[in-house]
Amino acid sequence: MDRAAPAVQHPITLDDVRGAHKMLSGVARVTPMEGSRYLTGLVGSPVHLKCENLQRTGSFKVRGAYVRIAGLTQEERSAGVVAASAGNHAQGVALAASLLGVRSTVFMPVGAPLPKIAATRDYGAEVRMHGQVVDETLRAAKAYAEETGAVFIHPFDHPDIIAGQGTVGLEILEQCPEVRTILVGIGGGGFAAGVALAVKALRPDVKVIGVQAAGAAAYPPSLAAGRPVALDAVATMADGIMVGRPGDIPFKIIRELVDEVRTVSEDALSSALLLCLERAKMVVEPAGASPVAALLSDPESFEGPVVAVLSGGNVDPLLMQRILRHGMAAAGRYLSLRLRVTDRPGALATLLAVLSEADANVLDVSHVRTDPRLGLTEAEVELHLETKGPEHCEAVEAALLGAGYVVI
Repeated sequence: MDRAAPAVQHPITLDDVRGAHKMLSGVARVTPMEGSRYLTGLVGSPVHLKCENLQRTGSFKVRGAYVRIAGLTQEERSAGVVAASAGNHAQGVALAASLLGVRSTVFMPVGAPLPKIAATRDYGAEVRMHGQVVDETLRAAKAYAEETGAVFIHPFDHPDIIAGQGTVGLEILEQCPEVRTILVGIGGGGFAAGVALAVKALRPDVKVIGVQAAGAAAYPPSLAAGRPVALDAVATMADGIMVGRPGDIPFKIIRELVDEVRTVSEDALSSALLLCLERAKMVVEPAGASPVAALLSDPESFEGPVVAVLSGGNVDPLLMQRILRHGMAAAGRYLSLRLRVTDRPGALATLLAVLSEADANVLDVSHVRTDPRLGLTEAEVELHLETKGPEHCEAVEAALLGAGYVVI
């Protein structure tokens, strides 16, 4: 990244982050740092996981929300606060407002996961469902703020929010003083900006690398243009970082202080989530697993020791089920295929015998005999198999081809 430009005077300083850290004492947890032997072996140097998925409300968001609301005047507090979010920010604002005795209203999109809606209500917020996407929900929340005088709590584009999120950077340096590289997911940029600001002020030698989902990567084109650029469309399973335009304030900080921004694929995200669950015993949402996805995608390119921040663990169970299947497929642990067989008695049993010999575990079978695409003596079988990795997938397909089956 180009460092030739003169240093920018930011609206947030290290003292602001330290003040936020003091304010959050007894409110936000100092989340643990866990070593990962598997990732350490992959990267070739120590890798640690900063577990913000174990934070109150299941993500780092409560840090910034509390600092922002605590900084309001008594008059502003009396008008209440309002936010728009599909999940983590909603819960962070709801809890922070409840702790500070402030009335909160949270607008959520109609398709928001039911567990996140229930959690936001349980933390004390009035939840209003509006719009199909977050942009529509955001407009409704801002309109409500104008009508009622409630203070709009932005999810990332405010100095207090960034200062609160930056407290994670202070904790990382305390828990892992030998760190050389920190990986953090980026959506609008408030979290990465706060971490980078705190870390670079104390340890300018530490690399801070941001990670975005390839389907919602607004920062690379924005950094290239020198200003925030809005994407025409975003699409990713990582809803926590699915933001189409960088925030104005975090963009300036990230442009100066974040060493690099990388993108990761959907396959890498699902594989990372699966790895966190299996190897680290951590329930992590796709956005929270993005730093691990970056490690999996290019493990030898990071100077260690490395700290990967697991930013959140709020994942809907139904989405988790789909993601795990996607992750297993990406890791070669799950194979779906269709093939043609002769429509005669015992044909399916013969096919299953071949799969048994190849040591593939059959999860599901769909047998179609009546279809205009099929010949009079043909049937089509769709199989979902549990496999042991990419090599085993290839061996299963080879066994089927060797037995004379046509894989479609």
